[in-house]
Amino acid sequence: MAVAIAQERKSYVVTGDETTILHCLDDHLRSLPPGVIVTWNGARFDLPFISDRARLHNIDLGLHLVPDTRTRSHRPPLRGHDGGYHASWFEHTHLDAYALYRSDVGASLGIPCGLKSLARMARLTPVEVDRTEIHNLSPEELDAYVASDAELARELALRRWPTARLAIDVL
Repeated sequence: MAVAIAQERKSYVVTGDETTILHCLDDHLRSLPPGVIVTWNGARFDLPFISDRARLHNIDLGLHLVPDTRTRSHRPPLRGHDGGYHASWFEHTHLDAYALYRSDVGASLGIPCGLKSLARMARLTPVEVDRTEIHNLSPEELDAYVASDAELARELALRRWPTARLAIDVL
């Protein structure tokens, strides 16, 4: 398992066992000045998944999830959840860039809004791997892969910032 946070000048990657990752991620987010956490489908997958794993390990996180009753998806929600969430983590707000792109770019062009396909359309270069072989990646390859996804989500949100900032979760 691995998690990455893309910041302005560098990416922070945490790998290891779940409890280590959860504690390190929470500690790192606590240490940052308030900002916006950008995810790609984090409202429906990443954040509830992290919350579920923390609950399983009896770890208190600064993550706060509130059910989003307005947003619908063509995909089923994460098992054990009724849908997506609005979120905050400590003093950080949340923006699900996937939902932003899906609501207008995907809808108007009739295209799926996968992170890597949209990144390629935007002339960005994602790190791509065979997902069935992720467990065989070297530590350096895994770091590059997860950092790339975080960096792409951040860059795609920044490219749409005038609109994206209006889609930030309000709790």
